[in-house]
Amino acid sequence: MMQGNWTVVNEFVLVSFSSLSSQLQALLFLLFLTIYLVTLMGNVLIILVTTADSALQSPMYFFLRNLSFLEIGFNLVIVPKMLGTLIIQDTTISFLGCATQMYFFFFFGAAECCLLATMAYDRYVAICDPLRYPIIMGRRACGQLAAASWFSGFPVATVQTTWIFSFPFCGPNRVNHFFCDSPPVIALVCADTSLFELEALTATVLFILFPFLLILGSYVRILSTIFGMPSAEGKRKAFSTCSSHLLVVSLFYSTAILTYFRPRSSNSPESKKLLSLSYTVVTPMLNPIIYSLRNSEVKAALRRAIHRTLGFRKL
Repeated sequence: MMQGNWTVVNEFVLVSFSSLSSQLQALLFLLFLTIYLVTLMGNVLIILVTTADSALQSPMYFFLRNLSFLEIGFNLVIVPKMLGTLIIQDTTISFLGCATQMYFFFFFGAAECCLLATMAYDRYVAICDPLRYPIIMGRRACGQLAAASWFSGFPVATVQTTWIFSFPFCGPNRVNHFFCDSPPVIALVCADTSLFELEALTATVLFILFPFLLILGSYVRILSTIFGMPSAEGKRKAFSTCSSHLLVVSLFYSTAILTYFRPRSSNSPESKKLLSLSYTVVTPMLNPIIYSLRNSEVKAALRRAIHRTLGFRKL
């Protein structure tokens, strides 16, 4: 629609993986659909097991349950539309749909960064101050920390999304990505975005880099405490309680930092898509697998759940 000399954009086109052949896109569809289903089933299983099993009622599993809810939300925001672009070539997304997707991407992303920092603090208290752990990480404190992590997503999502979509879009509407992320969308704006880019950098530092530094500081103290333990068995048990979280943090932050802190000149659209796949599609699938395979308590709870289910069926 023309307005003066501008073309008012009512919808966007997601470039996604359109440069690939139709056969390769069909293979990607099957791959991403499998990952999507595994992600949903794995995280739902973690939620059910940590809720139902009386042995998994500690703060660590309370935060893990919240992480699984976040991963499910993250996946629902990104993957269904991406699957549509691959299998039925449904590449268009409305102006409001793009804004909504971006809003919830920011919301779940910021909340996950803060929740991972909260989980690191939980492990820090458990290992470095075990005698006061039940007092510091009581039910009320855990609820407040989880609520604060979830709430942190609202301001960054509201400010970023509202600001971006208040800019004029004057014609080009092809978003060179598989979802409405801010860099490819802001590239379509026909106005000065320097002030927004400064705010976006500040938000990125606050909601990605600052939680990462808190996690890093927590693990420096945790590892120092573990290495100072006299017994090898004590070291093994202490490290086993935080190894899963450390692996999840490494996967999530390595790709997120490479995506949002690389210089633009070295950050091609195709490489950004690959990096984005890591933390939007692959990591949410790996989280329940990591916590299931590397955590003896979760594995024991899963075995008990299977035995109960089989027992009921026999009856």
